[in-house]
Amino acid sequence: MTGSPRVRPITPDDAGEVLTIQRAAFASEALIYGDPDMPPLTQTLEELRAELVENLGCVAVSDHRIVGAVRARRDGDLLLIGRLAIAPDQQGEGLGTLLLGAVEERGREAGASEAELFTGGLSEANQRLYEREGYHRTEETADGEIFYRKRLI
Repeated sequence: MTGSPRVRPITPDDAGEVLTIQRAAFASEALIYGDPDMPPLTQTLEELRAELVENLGCVAVSDHRIVGAVRARRDGDLLLIGRLAIAPDQQGEGLGTLLLGAVEERGREAGASEAELFTGGLSEANQRLYEREGYHRTEETADGEIFYRKRLI
């Protein structure tokens, strides 16, 4: 990265770039799980654009290029965070931490008191990130998904 990335709210106009990053970022997850049909890889542009109409997510922009994205929506007091995706050539640069912090702040501003997210049991890098950022495991499902929560206030 040449300049420091800036973070801003995600919009429906970001859908094309976000979908590209999402597919690139989740391709490695698909390899880990042996599942080329996982939802982040099969989501359509139209589905994503509709999802972004009312979303508390954020994008990280570096040199006019979206290099990371995360989506979130409020459900009562809970901020549901999903699809954190970092461009493969930018992974390991702190963008996941940056985006989580930004989306947590948007959740706080929207009145959420707790955040929830999940990842797969084989996604060790994701687990390390979430635990490093203060998320605590709350549930592990029979199919291996691990749910995490964090207090926001």
